Amino acid sequence: MGFGFGFGMFEILFFLMFGIFLVIFVMTLVKGLKEWNSNNHSPRLTVPATVVSRRTNVSHHHHGGEHHHTSTSTSYYVTFQVESGDRMELRLNGSQFGLIVEGDRGLLTFQGTRFLDFQRNY
Repeated sequence: MGFGFGFGMFEILFFLMFGIFLVIFVMTLVKGLKEWNSNNHSPRLTVPATVVSRRTNVSHHHHGGEHHHTSTSTSYYVTFQVESGDRMELRLNGSQFGLIVEGDRGLLTFQGTRFLDFQRNY
C-alpha cells in the first residue's frame, strides 16, 4: 500500500529524518565556519581583566551496538571581567583552565571569541 509512487510510510519517514539530520548538520557546519572566520578577522586584543568565574561542562556519550561503550568529554570555560565592567566567557583547554583561579588579575589576550592567553599579575 503506497501513495502511487512506490513509497511506503517507512520510506517517507526515512527520507524526512535524513533530510532533517542533513539540514541540522549543514547549519552546524556553517555556524562553526562563520565563527572561525569571524575570529580570524577580529583583532588580537590584550586587556587588563579579572577572572570572575570558572565552569566545566561534562558531556556523556553512549554508543550502542554489539558492545556498549560510554565516553565523556569535558569543556572548560572561564568568565573574565574587563575594566569597563563587560564580561566575556571564553572556552579554554584543560591545562589552561587548571592554571587560572577565580579572583586572578592579569592581562587577557583574545581574538573574537577565541582565548589566546592570560598572564597573571604577581
